Amino acid sequence: MTTNNASGPRGGVLSGIKVVELAHVIAGPLAGTLLADLGADVVHVEAPGTGDTARFQGPDKDGVRLWWKVSGRNKRSVTLDLRQPEGRELARELIAWADVLITNMRYSTLEKWGFDWNTLHAQHPKLVMLQISGNGATSSARNDPGFGKVGEARSGVVHLTGFPDGPPVHTGFSHGDSVTALMGAFGIASALVRRNEPDFTGEWIDIALFEPLFRLIEWQVIIADQLGTVPSRAGNQLAVAPAAVVNTFLTADEVWITVTSGTPRSVQKIAEMLGEPAEDYRTVQQQTARKERLDTLLHKWMSARTADVAIKEMADGEVVGSRVYSAADILEDPIYAEREDIISIEDRDLGSVKMQGVIPRMHQHPGSVWRTGAHLGEDNDLVLGDWLGRSAAELVALAKKGVI
Repeated sequence: MTTNNASGPRGGVLSGIKVVELAHVIAGPLAGTLLADLGADVVHVEAPGTGDTARFQGPDKDGVRLWWKVSGRNKRSVTLDLRQPEGRELARELIAWADVLITNMRYSTLEKWGFDWNTLHAQHPKLVMLQISGNGATSSARNDPGFGKVGEARSGVVHLTGFPDGPPVHTGFSHGDSVTALMGAFGIASALVRRNEPDFTGEWIDIALFEPLFRLIEWQVIIADQLGTVPSRAGNQLAVAPAAVVNTFLTADEVWITVTSGTPRSVQKIAEMLGEPAEDYRTVQQQTARKERLDTLLHKWMSARTADVAIKEMADGEVVGSRVYSAADILEDPIYAEREDIISIEDRDLGSVKMQGVIPRMHQHPGSVWRTGAHLGEDNDLVLGDWLGRSAAELVALAKKGVI
């Protein structure tokens, strides 16, 4: 599927929603991107001259940074020097224009500049504000800096990841930031459901970087509280698993395959494929007691087969599993292609580039990708001129002062 750049969002379930981002790097901006993919008009505010530091993250091709083309997609780029009073005044005008504000600035800075919730809510009673910070706006550590990897460590997820005899392991991407962005976008969308009701009084969505992953590990707190047991690392298995088999296995041609079971019946199917007596795996208690045996047998079974043969036999036996995909595997996978999860879009610097399509998929009001990451400040004339009503002469004067 090829998508071409256009002048703005086209349809989408969030069409008409206006968002301003006073945020940088990953968590806040990704929340905005998720909204923009579904049709919201998102204005990303950056510092003149330098821009969001995310513009310089990751590998480049011939000096063109690749990550930004995805992370900055579907947004307007506006430059404002918020350290100058005129820059802050323009930001206030943008907030007044918007339905949603996304920020990950320090609490003390928001208060100093009048962008804190109490000030903005008094001025704009229906504003929805997502505020992301390391420790949350209501904690005693609200002014401390925070990054996603620290949030991951504090959530419990890193303690649970890795092998029992090894160190705790972070996942291979910005896990804490990304899940925080997703939770933030969910919070915004939830608030917007009610925004047209007469009694809607806006919403302040206050998220600490450790909280979304902490929430998603549903069982760790209740187990520690009620059993006095602290779940720990279990390799590619799970400290608390819904059934007896979860692991990765190496085939004869050295391909890693994951096999998993989510129900007692799925464990029985694995046992049947391995030639085990069915009567030994009828109950959950029997399956749990033979967990290590099944794991050992699966390792032996997998090592005697190539990946293609193993995948076919598993499919024939209704055993759930998959190759462990790399990015190269994803690009070649037919299911990804059928789902149109990878799109091609024209970029002015690189030509045609591939990236993720819009997820989640909306069939009635689908989202779209209409541009890659914008050049710094390329929407100043549109946003500050056409939308906020500043004249061409005013914009020239602001540029000379370094405000934009």
